[in-house]
Amino acid sequence: MIPTTPAEITAGWLTEVLRAQPELGEATVRSVALRPLGTGQMADSFRAALEVDGPPGSPGSLVVKLPSTDPTSRSTALSLRAYEKEVRFYQHLAPELAVRAPRCLHADIEPTTADFALVLADLHPAGQGDQLAGCSVEVAASGVDQLVALHAPHWGRDLAEHEDWLVGDREVARELNLGLLPVLWAGFQERYGASLAPSVVRAGEVLFAHLEAYLDPGDAPLALVHGDFRLDNLLIAPDRPEVVGVVDWQTCTRAPALRDVAYLLGAGLLPEVRRDAERDLVDRYRAGLAAAGVEGLDGDACWDGYRRGTWAGLIMAVGASMLVVRTDRGDEMFLAMAHRHATHALDLGADDLLAG
Repeated sequence: MIPTTPAEITAGWLTEVLRAQPELGEATVRSVALRPLGTGQMADSFRAALEVDGPPGSPGSLVVKLPSTDPTSRSTALSLRAYEKEVRFYQHLAPELAVRAPRCLHADIEPTTADFALVLADLHPAGQGDQLAGCSVEVAASGVDQLVALHAPHWGRDLAEHEDWLVGDREVARELNLGLLPVLWAGFQERYGASLAPSVVRAGEVLFAHLEAYLDPGDAPLALVHGDFRLDNLLIAPDRPEVVGVVDWQTCTRAPALRDVAYLLGAGLLPEVRRDAERDLVDRYRAGLAAAGVEGLDGDACWDGYRRGTWAGLIMAVGASMLVVRTDRGDEMFLAMAHRHATHALDLGADDLLAG
C-alpha cells in the first residue's frame, strides 16, 4: 500500500521505512507527529517528528512528500508525469550524482493514479530560500556549483535507459507545448493583466510569437537538468550562503543545460544585482564544468546558451501559474518571476535570438 494522506503516515509504516535501511534494522518508531512544510503547489510536504527506539543515528525527524490534495494540481502532475519523475529521480539517478539532493529512505509510486510517497532525510536547520526576497550573489554562486554537479556527469550523453519517464516522446511534447502554451499566456494576461509590467507583456509577445524557435534546442548542449532550479527549491545553511539541499525534482528532464543557470540567476537575483554579477557567475559555471571534465564549451557559446535560457523562467511562470492551485503567495511569486525573467531576457537581447 502507498500512503497518500497524512493519516496513513503511521508509526508502524515509518518503522518499516527505517528498518529497510541496513543501519536502522532494529529501529522502532514509537510516535509520529506531522506538520505541513514548505509552500509547494504541486505536492504536499510534511515534517514528521519522530520518537524512535533504535541505534545511534536514528532520525528524530523526516520529510514526507505526498500527492497534492488539490485536484487541479494532482491532475496536472499526472498529465506531466511530475510525481513519477521525482520518484524515479530518487530511485535511479540521485545515488550516482554529487548534487546535494536529500537522502531518500523510501520512494514508491503507482504511475497510473499518481499515488506516491517519498520519505527524505530532514536537512533542518537548513531553510528554504525565498523566491520573493531574492538572494545574495554568494548563495547564487553556491547554486551554480550545484548545477555543475548536476549537469557535468551526463553532459552531452543520452540517458536512454531513463528516456521514457525522463523525457517521453519529444515530438508529442513539442506539439502539446505549441498548442497549449499560447493559450496559457492568454489566460495569464487575462488573470494578471492589471498587475503586469510592460516588460512582461513585451517579452511575452516576443516569446509566444516565436515559440517554435525556442522549443527547438538546435545544437545546444543537453544534460540532465532540474527544470525548476529556484530559491524555493533550495535549502540554504543557516548563517552561511551555502546550498545544502536541492529538492522538488518533479520537472527533471534532459534539456539545454544553460536554462537551469539562467533560471536560477534570473529569478533569484534582483535585476540590479544580477546585472553586475551574472558574467562572473556564468564564467564560474563554465570553469566548474571544465574542472569536472566537460570539454568544448567556449565562452561565447556558453553566454549565448545562457541568454537563450532566460526564456525558460517566463514559460515556467506562465505555465505553472495557470496549471496549479491558485494561492495568494503563488500569485505574488509568479508575478515576481515573470517580471524578473522578462527583464532578464530583454536586458540580454534574448529576443534577437528568437526573432533573428
